[in-house]
Parts: sequence; C-alpha cells; structure tokens
Amino acid sequence: MKTFTAKPSNIKREWLLIDATDKTLGRLATEVAMILRGKTKPEYTPHMDTGDYVVIINADKITVTGNKKKGKIYHHHTGFIGGIKSISFEKLMAAHPERAIEKAVKELFSKETEQGMYAREFGYGININEGEDDETANPKKLGEQEASSENIITLD
Repeated sequence: MKTFTAKPSNIKREWLLIDATDKTLGRLATEVAMILRGKTKPEYTPHMDTGDYVVIINADKITVTGNKKKGKIYHHHTGFIGGIKSISFEKLMAAHPERAIEKAVKELFSKETEQGMYAREFGYGININEGEDDETANPKKLGEQEASSENIITLD
C-alpha cells in the first residue's frame, strides 16, 4: 500500500459555523486550530494546507475558567524603547472580543513552520464575529469559494 499525499486538486474545503456561546477559550481555540490545519480530515498532509474555513459567532460570549478574566494579561511591543503594552482579558473582551480568540488560535500553531506558513494566510481561513446577527457571519458572503447551504456545517 502506498502512502497517500494530498495534491491541490484533492483538497476540498468546507465552511464550518461554530457558536462560541459559553465555550471555554482554550478548548474552542484547540478545536478551531485543528480544523484550520486540516487534522480532522483523513487526507491530512503536513506540507499542504488541507484545512477548512471557520466562521465563529458570539465571540463576546466566550468564557475562561478560574480567575483568568482579571489575571490573564496579553502583552505586545510597539517596537520603541520601553514600548511594552499590556491589556487584561477583561478589557480586551470589552474592546475587541474577536482578538482573544485570534490570539489563542494563532499561538497554537508551532512557531517555526505553521505560524510562518499558515499565519500569513490565517485571516483567510477564519472569520470571528461578536454577535449572532452580524452580516459577515454568513459564510456565503465571505470567501474565496462559493459557500452553499449544503457545505455549511454547524459544530456544537
């Protein structure tokens, strides 16, 4: 038996709609990263992008366990001397709830290969929305391929 290697013609992408209401941030991020990477498919090949497209709704209703709402701090550097900036999870969720999920998913990709290879195209595979009624939550209006109602799968 020969080893199967996916070719671009073999890759079939689907649209997945995920409701983030009352889901834990880390568990949701793990699930989304595996879908984006393509590890949920039998035709997964490490050097090919075999992942599906993901639309996340209700990002503002995501939860974290323990005291992380106040204790979890996100840091970034502006590039200037003394330019480290910090923001708590609570303030980030009040300002930009979709960024908490973006950061969690991006950090699950390995730094050497996947963040370089997939993080550049990360925005093309995932769309995160605050509410349920956002017009961009409709996968049919989003992407590179035409999404029809047959290939939109809802995950619980």
